Amino acid sequence: MTKSLAAFAKDKGVKYFMISFTDLFGGQRAKLVPAQAIGDMEEDGAGFAGFATWLDMTPAHPDMLAVPDPSSVIQLPWKPEVAWVAANPVMEGQDVAQAPRNVLRRLIAEAAEEGLHVKTGVEAEYFLLTPDGKSLSDEFDTAEKPCYDQQAVMRRYDVVREICDYMLELGWGPYQNDHEDANGQFEMNWDFDDALVTADRHSFFKFMTKSVAEKHGFRATFMPKPVEGLTGNGAHVHISVWDAPGKKAKTNMFATDKSEGPTGELGLSEQGAHFLGGIMKHASGMAAITNPTVNSYKRINAPRTTSGATWAPNTVTWTGNNRTHMVRVPGPGRFELRLADGAANPYLLQAVVIAAGMSGIRSKADPGKRHDIDMYAEGHKVRGAPKLPLNMLDAIRTFNRDKELKSMLGEEFSEAFIKLKTDEWNRFCAHFTAWEKEHTLDI
Repeated sequence: MTKSLAAFAKDKGVKYFMISFTDLFGGQRAKLVPAQAIGDMEEDGAGFAGFATWLDMTPAHPDMLAVPDPSSVIQLPWKPEVAWVAANPVMEGQDVAQAPRNVLRRLIAEAAEEGLHVKTGVEAEYFLLTPDGKSLSDEFDTAEKPCYDQQAVMRRYDVVREICDYMLELGWGPYQNDHEDANGQFEMNWDFDDALVTADRHSFFKFMTKSVAEKHGFRATFMPKPVEGLTGNGAHVHISVWDAPGKKAKTNMFATDKSEGPTGELGLSEQGAHFLGGIMKHASGMAAITNPTVNSYKRINAPRTTSGATWAPNTVTWTGNNRTHMVRVPGPGRFELRLADGAANPYLLQAVVIAAGMSGIRSKADPGKRHDIDMYAEGHKVRGAPKLPLNMLDAIRTFNRDKELKSMLGEEFSEAFIKLKTDEWNRFCAHFTAWEKEHTLDI
């Protein structure tokens, strides 16, 4: 673990540090600091005007200082003279409660006090487009079922290989790359880890993927539904809870040898079932965090795509190894939440999973009935399962009604998030579109 950024710079030949934080909308904000000046920044932080980013602040607020976390430092493989380091926003000596990484850090500490150490892995999907974002980067990527297309992935080999090489170099343990279910779409997987490590890597992965794509003359996007009629970008999360953090972890507390009950049959312990119960209980409110944009609801409430399936949920259901549900238990000791999309803030995504899961464990929540049907063909047969929000406003209102979830994420954060997201919805509603004229001009 890196203890001093100054020593890291000297050892690695780093000339500049990007002191980085994400705002409420997931925007990555940074200052480029010369290595010679990093000494004071390590303790005091780099100064930012919070109002200039998507945080609920005014121009009158004092300086917000982003204090770098040396344990998160990553030397840019494609530009080794620069290092990226995640930072924790502070104002007047106190953590900024609405800052996403601070929200996650607080919840991780709270869970640790209860002996819960959440480990997660993220499947981050993205499209490669032309620089103007109007077309797929590969004009020959036109197959009706393009998933795992061998030729298509090799036509973008230079981009995929470069990103994967960098993950290997960084020690992330990448283990597979593929062309995904939409034309122009890719997914790259790396090892699971502690929730904060995963969030930092997820954030850096987005930055790295966009940077490498630009280098090759393309544009990478994690937008939930960038192309009408095609499968959208998910950010599936694989979740387990362990007895200790990091390499100290020995026991997966979600794993069980008992085959009792609907989760036990799948190798998921009683504690795992309660954590899952919390996810099921709060899923509709979680959507505001996991699916945070207007465009998000073009993915989770999508009609049939050209490939034949959206691979996204619209109902709060869980199952065994069946990808048509919101949650699946693909094997012993973990489950996969398939709700989140590519627009999810990496830190808030992990935070809301921990918050909902802790709620479930504390209340011994029942995950409800297990469904093993094909939800795309037989979902209409399910009775009593909540539907996911239909749009962003629906999601914001549902989150606002979930008092327990808001409290666990923090009232200051929740208030700021709801305020800024409601403003965003209102701006969207004030925007006139070509569709309105086309369908209403001659009414």
